[in-house]
Amino acid sequence: MIALIVAIWPRDDGAGPGSGALPTASGARATDAQVDDAQLAQARTEAALAPCPTTGLPVGEGSVLAGVSAPCLADGRSYGVGAGTAGKPLLVNMWAVWCLPCRRELPELAAYADRAGDQVSVLTVHAQEGAQNPYLALKFLTETGVHLPVVMDTDARIAAALGAPRVFPSTILVQPDGTVAEVLPQVFENPDQIADAVQQYLGVTT
Repeated sequence: MIALIVAIWPRDDGAGPGSGALPTASGARATDAQVDDAQLAQARTEAALAPCPTTGLPVGEGSVLAGVSAPCLADGRSYGVGAGTAGKPLLVNMWAVWCLPCRRELPELAAYADRAGDQVSVLTVHAQEGAQNPYLALKFLTETGVHLPVVMDTDARIAAALGAPRVFPSTILVQPDGTVAEVLPQVFENPDQIADAVQQYLGVTT
């Protein structure tokens, strides 16, 4: 992934990736570089991500995610986050391609999702910084072998709705009615730790 970012880093201003700077609010960024439609389609095929969840259940009156939409990385289509996750316990994981701890945690989260089955919806959300470039996210997930559903938080509306801190990774546990149960700005080392948090804050044994 580092090699990929180096290869596509914009060089118009003479600056390179050697500075080690993270994405900033202005100027050229590695995460802004784009690819053509064919490359993006191929990356989607290779990543083989799970579709974003659809419960078919009503949205709770107090749901913080009601009306919030963002692109689903699996197909690029707009996804209603509140409607899609309504009525079930939900684990949201905030991550980014430039977050090294996220690379370590995502496979553990995928193992937990397999363990939880349909008891808990697991949705990962790429942070706003870099969310405009789905190609890098797809390549990152292909490299890590993670196929979890992903939403790209291009306008930071999901993070704002959940009260997510600017710490990556962070996990937010949401009740079936769409209210936030707990915000956990930490790295989980194994599925057991995740299961313990879900049991403590959502009351679901997985």
